[in-house]
Amino acid sequence: MQPKAHVPGVAALLAVLLAGCTGGSGDDGTTDPKPGESATTPTAAQPGKYRTLPEPCAAVSHGTLDSLLPGIKQVTDEEQREKAYEGTATPTYDTDRKVGCRWKAESTVATDHLLVDFERVVSYNNAVSDDDRATDIYLTRETAADLPEPVASSESSNSPDSPDSSGSSPDESGSPSNSSGSGPSSGASGSGSGDESGSATPSDGSTPSDLQPRTLDDLGDEAFLDDALSGSRQRTVTVVFRTSNVVVTIQYDEQPATTTDVPSSKDMQDRARKLAGQLAGTFND
Repeated sequence: MQPKAHVPGVAALLAVLLAGCTGGSGDDGTTDPKPGESATTPTAAQPGKYRTLPEPCAAVSHGTLDSLLPGIKQVTDEEQREKAYEGTATPTYDTDRKVGCRWKAESTVATDHLLVDFERVVSYNNAVSDDDRATDIYLTRETAADLPEPVASSESSNSPDSPDSSGSSPDESGSPSNSSGSGPSSGASGSGSGDESGSATPSDGSTPSDLQPRTLDDLGDEAFLDDALSGSRQRTVTVVFRTSNVVVTIQYDEQPATTTDVPSSKDMQDRARKLAGQLAGTFND
């Protein structure tokens, strides 16, 4: 008697049944969880708190502009003065992501410039939140500022809201000097030549130790202030702070009309920090 031939179809069917019993990848390409385990999906990073930005040229009040840019009040033509208050928007390709505004005013003793810039940070990486990405951008700018090592001083005494901010301030020798009259003799600007004007800025133009570039503890989630004096005695005070996923930059500079004047660090820093506090407050409303 001849042996019976094996049927290939039966063997193939048995192989399929055995594979189904031992488990494997699902139809969607994912691995079936083991007994006692549940299938999970990665949690996306949280989006930033802010989805829009302020109108930059309307973010600074006329009163604040009068303080930072005294030359505006000296413009006799009403139409030109209003134009100076309006400022000039900086070029941008996406007003939901980055906006800014510039102002300029010339007085009899100095020319002042102000820039306010808002950047809303969006992370396109699901594993990185908008806030974390904004922190990276802020830290990059702080590192680029190359701030000096902190000095032993009272930060509160330098705050524009401090009761002592308009009182005495130490000069180079550490003795107090009256700063209530800081600014040039005309009182139209923050420029001054040091002790004669009552400014905290030494006559050589250097920045007093307690006004050196530094981080700030009372502004947004994190902040720093930079202060630089050029060879032409133009002083530039920059304040950068982060609040959630928005990074705000204020750049305030003053060029005296004569090379014998030195813009006051204290006056310019106080004005820039006051403006920064006002802008930070708008994000908390």
